[in-house]
Amino acid sequence: MFKPVMLALASLTAVSFSSLGAEAEGIRVKITAGDQVMTATFYDNATTRALVSRFPLTLPMEDLYGREMCYRFPDALPANETQTSGYEVGDVVYWAPRHSFVIMYEQNNERIGNLQKVGRIHSGVGIFRHTGNIDVTFEMAH
Repeated sequence: MFKPVMLALASLTAVSFSSLGAEAEGIRVKITAGDQVMTATFYDNATTRALVSRFPLTLPMEDLYGREMCYRFPDALPANETQTSGYEVGDVVYWAPRHSFVIMYEQNNERIGNLQKVGRIHSGVGIFRHTGNIDVTFEMAH
């Protein structure tokens, strides 16, 4: 009697942990630029929470350096996990010194100081190689 009950409880616990795991992986975000829709996973940190609280959010993003789309917020966002690091194509980051919210779409192997990782776009980020400056909308994915 004891063993079947424990197995049943163990299987229920496994289901609960896997449900929690999906939430722990991050916040699903829909990103729209023109007619291109991308999905991203944003990490759970203070910067992300401040951004998500403003969703839906449409930002006029500027194409900078042939590698990134950038919007500079007038006020600083919280960024308590900044570091000097490289980046990968598809990374969504916040550069604290200039309050810059950035989508990295091209790689040049630069290491950047005061960088807060916000999330990662799963596919389609290459569209920014051809858009120039463009309005980009961020909202919760359903």
